[in-house]
This record gives sequence, structure tokens and C-alpha cells, in this order.
Amino acid sequence: MRIGTMIGAAALLAVAAGGAAQAQSFDDPKEFAAQRAMMSEKAEGPADKPWEQHIGGGMVDTAKYKKPGPYKLCFSNAGVGNPWRVVGWLTMQAEVDIHKSDIASFTVADAEGKDDKQISDIKAMLASGKCDVLIVSPNTTAALTPAVEEACKQVPVIIFDRGVLTDCPVTVVKPIGGYAFGIAAADYIAANVPKGGKVLALRILPGVDVLENRWAAAKRIFDEKGIQVVGVEFTDGDRAKTKSIVEDYLTRTGKLDAVWMDAGATSVAAIEAFEDQGMAVPIVTGEDQQDFLQKWKQSGMKAVAPTYPTYQWRTAVIAALRVLKGEAVPGPAWSLPQPTITADNLDKYVNEKMPPLHYAMCGCEEMPDYPQRWTGK
Repeated sequence: MRIGTMIGAAALLAVAAGGAAQAQSFDDPKEFAAQRAMMSEKAEGPADKPWEQHIGGGMVDTAKYKKPGPYKLCFSNAGVGNPWRVVGWLTMQAEVDIHKSDIASFTVADAEGKDDKQISDIKAMLASGKCDVLIVSPNTTAALTPAVEEACKQVPVIIFDRGVLTDCPVTVVKPIGGYAFGIAAADYIAANVPKGGKVLALRILPGVDVLENRWAAAKRIFDEKGIQVVGVEFTDGDRAKTKSIVEDYLTRTGKLDAVWMDAGATSVAAIEAFEDQGMAVPIVTGEDQQDFLQKWKQSGMKAVAPTYPTYQWRTAVIAALRVLKGEAVPGPAWSLPQPTITADNLDKYVNEKMPPLHYAMCGCEEMPDYPQRWTGK
């Protein structure tokens, strides 16, 4: 995967009001219930443009930010350290190209996965005077909150992908949220393994709200359904490490009924750990990364792929431009549709012409330079 990700609107505001203790738990029963309900709600907006749709919530009046264009956009990116983020970044650049007449400049800083660098990047961009609006994909949640709050005092701020613990941004662009992702994967496992079944939970890294929410949701469901979680391990998004962890647990337990993952970039490595030992592959959850989808289709294994669509990188640019034009935007959270890939719709998303690490939910198929921009050709 990716790493994307974020708390929903209710949790975002509750955290801002409720303090650090609640923020650090990343387990809000009310937000869990709210996101579960949103999973079955109909989105509003253009039917063929999910990146412009929104689910629930109100609209934010942005008249006070209106100014003449073309505009100077600034973007502070957590990094491009995994395939999900690379696909998202390519998609964002394509969206910027679509709006060339509205965009005078697009200044970007890559934090390389470092909180201190991102904080410094934001200060430098704002000090440069080259920002009419600031788009931020935070590296980690708590650490970036003060920098975002300072930025809000100077320019309108759009947060997307991952959250912060303040309600000062104009809007927060995100799919439904991390709880929804965790629910989709854990519900499928709970419905398809026996009570007491053994599940290994693999995570990427701690401290990112959307990832913490995914695990909080899954743990809640596993506890309720009597599923035995034999281990919770961090893989750092490394395929070799993922494979080694699975092999170690197979040695320890002799059997796993499922592997739950909070991000799907290394799902194929987990599958290969079983194949290398001549074992039947149990349920392995993934994401909309092509290597996983193709492996799933070829093998006929049982699987499900929650998604955290990379098309949200388009929405962040669209939101920034609408704010500067004084147009209302969904808020305080702009919640996008968050489809789940199942055996029934798998064929729709498998595209063997795209690279193994490409994400199917890019929303990029009709954009200029597709597929060349996303294939490196």
C-alpha cells in the first residue's frame, strides 16, 4: 500500500475537542459505528467521477478565501516511499496538468517520511510567499498537528490521505476512513474462518491515524467473533520481512487460517510464504494493487481487498482550486467513496497491462498520458 490514510470527520472533531488521551487510543466506538454506516450510504456527485463525490457531511463556505487566479499551490508530501504513494503522486501531477490555466505554480516538498523535515518544509514554503493554499499529506498524525495549525493562520489548508488533530483545515479529503478499511477485511475473515481460527495481523508502521484505525476496527471485530489473533507484527512495508514473519508464525503455530493486513503492498509476499512451504494459501487480505489482484484471480484463493483509493490525490487539487475560487466544498471532511473488491467484482479491477505495483483505484484511466505516465513509458 500505500499509506494513506485518516480519521473521519466526527473523530477528527472529537479528538480536537477531547485531547491527547483520546487521540492516542485511535479507537473511537462512535466513529467505528459511523464509518460502518457510511459504507452502505449512497455518494452524492458525478456518477462517473468518484473523486468528486462525497458521502454525508455538509458544505463549507469558502467565500472568504476567494481571490483572482491563476493560483500558487503548495504541497507538503509525507513521501513516496511505497507504491500507493507513487501512484497517488503521479495521479496528482496529472490533475495539476489538467488545470494549467488555473495554476501559476505548483511547489512541492517531499518529507521523505520524516516528521522534522516535513515541519521544516511547511515553514519554508509559507515563508517563501509562494503559497495561496497549502495541501498537506501528514507523515504522522500528532507530530504534524502544530505545523498545520500554524499554517492555517496564514493560508487555507487542505489535508488529505492522513489526518491531524485539529479542525483548522478548510476540509479534510479522505475516503470513508481507516475503520471502514479494517471492517471490510475483518468482516470477511470472521465470516469465513471457524470460531477460534488463527489470524496473523500484519501492519506497516505505528502512529498513523488511518493505519491505527484499521487495526482498531479489526481487533474489535476479531474479539467480538472469537477469532484468535496469534500475533501482530510490523513489516515496514518490506516484502522480505513480510515473508519471513509469516514463515516464522507457520513454524510456531503450524497453521494460519488467515492473514489480515492493514496495507496490501506486501500481500503477495505473504502468499508466497505459504506457497514456498507447499501449503494451501488461506485467506489473505490485500488492496487494489495489481500484483495482488492478479495473483488472487490466477489462484482462485479466498480473499478480499479493501481499498483506500488513490484517486483522493486528484480530489486534494480540486478542493484547493475550489476554495481559492470561493466555491463551497464538502466539509469539515470530504468523505469519498471507498469501494471493496470482492470475488464478484474482481475482474473489473484486474488490468494485466499495468505494472504489478499499480493501484486500480487511481481514477486515472481517462486522464492525459494514460497509461504512459503510470507505466514509466
